[in-house]
Amino acid sequence: MRYLINFSYDGTLFYGYQKQPKLRTVEGELEKALKFISGGEDIIIHSSGRTDRGVHAINQYAHFDLNKDITLYKLKCALNTYTPNDIYVKRVEIVDNEFHARYNAKKKTYIYKLNTNEYNPLERNYVYQYNKKLDIDKMNIEIKYLIGKHDYSSFVNMEDKKESYVRTIYDAYITEKDGLVTFTFIGDGFLKYQIRNMVGALIEVTTKNKSIKKILDSKDRTTFGKIAPSEGLYLLNVEY
Repeated sequence: MRYLINFSYDGTLFYGYQKQPKLRTVEGELEKALKFISGGEDIIIHSSGRTDRGVHAINQYAHFDLNKDITLYKLKCALNTYTPNDIYVKRVEIVDNEFHARYNAKKKTYIYKLNTNEYNPLERNYVYQYNKKLDIDKMNIEIKYLIGKHDYSSFVNMEDKKESYVRTIYDAYITEKDGLVTFTFIGDGFLKYQIRNMVGALIEVTTKNKSIKKILDSKDRTTFGKIAPSEGLYLLNVEY
C-alpha cells in the first residue's frame, strides 16, 4: 500500500532534510520510525523535495510503501509516537501506486521571514534578524523580474551542477507588518539555495542599489553578495 503523509518540522536541530550517515535529519528520523512500525523492514520515503540545514517546513509531503494492516489513524499516531517532537505528521492518506510525492507536485510555495525591528533572541532560529529597515516598495518592484520562466543560474552556487537552471516562478511578492517582512515565492520547483540567494539579492536592491533584472540576465552568482541565512526559510505548501 502506498501512503502519502503531510507533515511539518522545525529544522533548527536537523542537518537538513536528506538522510546522511551519523547525522540527525528529518528523512532519517521518519525512516527510523517506519522501520519500527513495519517490524524491522527498511522503508524508503520519497519527499516533495529537500530542505537545507536550519530550514523549516509548515507543509511537507512524502510517500512510502508499507505492507502492514494498520488504519490511517493508527499509522499517524505511530509516526508521531516514534518521531521526535520537532516533527509532526498532520495527515496520512492512501494514494495510487503510481503517485510520486516529488514528480506529481505542481506548485511549491516558500516563504522567508525577516525582522527589521530590534534583535529578538526568541525568534533567532525562526526569523532572520536583519534588524535594519528596508525599502519594501522598491523590492516589490524588483521582485517582479523574477516572475516567469527563466534561467536562474545567477541564484545558485555553481558547484551545484544541473542540466538545466530553468524554472518557472508563478508569483513572488513581499509584505510587511509591524517590522516583520515576509517574502513569498510560488513556483514549479526551486534549485538548491535559489530562494535564499534571491532574498539576499533583493536585500541588496535597497542597500547597494542592485538591479534584479541585471543579476538575472547576467547568469553570474558573483553579481551580488551574501546569501540570506537558512532560519528564515519555510516550505509553506505543495500543490498536487
